[in-house]
Amino acid sequence: MATVTTPNSRTAMPQAGPPLLIPVLAYGFLTVVSVILLASGPQPSTSAASVLTYDNVHHTALEVAGCLGFAAALPLAIWTATVYRRLRTTLGVVAPGAVIGLVGGLLASASLALCGLTNWTISQTHTVADPAVARALTDLSFATGSAGFVAPLGLLIAGIAVPCVILAFLPRPLAWAGLVIAAFSLLSTFALLTSALDFTLPVGRFLGLIWLIAASVMLPTSRQTAHRRSNRSNA
Repeated sequence: MATVTTPNSRTAMPQAGPPLLIPVLAYGFLTVVSVILLASGPQPSTSAASVLTYDNVHHTALEVAGCLGFAAALPLAIWTATVYRRLRTTLGVVAPGAVIGLVGGLLASASLALCGLTNWTISQTHTVADPAVARALTDLSFATGSAGFVAPLGLLIAGIAVPCVILAFLPRPLAWAGLVIAAFSLLSTFALLTSALDFTLPVGRFLGLIWLIAASVMLPTSRQTAHRRSNRSNA
């Protein structure tokens, strides 16, 4: 009689999950195209009448940018979940950093999705909205796409960078750069109160994207690789 054997879960090799580079590049491409489409969009200081005029003239760009912005949130969520699993299961990180990164990434994805859906809504209502409604929707789009997105993205980066600094999972300059970018990203919270901190928004958004791409390439896929890198760092 044939005997069926099943893999022992205790001896099975840990899986690193799907490649990180694919979702982060998808997120980056969709985000950059969306930002370019709305580069000339109204600012918080723009009058309500001017906002409505912009919506009427650029409704197609708003529609496409809204769709792409919402789509960008999906690979970012996938990337976040994959990194969390790699840190916790494959690399054995039990400190709160991995969970903080997971929470930050999911909040950033949710804000990005809400921003995209708001822009899409603006494109659908531009012919019936009055200036006050147009202004309110634009403010919601700005809030969710600026500090509402960049600040939790900072939590994602910090949650990855901190254990990488301590355990040398990434080259130290890259890990410390992540902490600096995360600090600027979190500081963008107060850009909702003063335009003097608006510079933190592109720092967090675009340097953060570059850092995520670099981390996707450099983050170890096994404990053996992580141990070798840690030994070289301590040598």
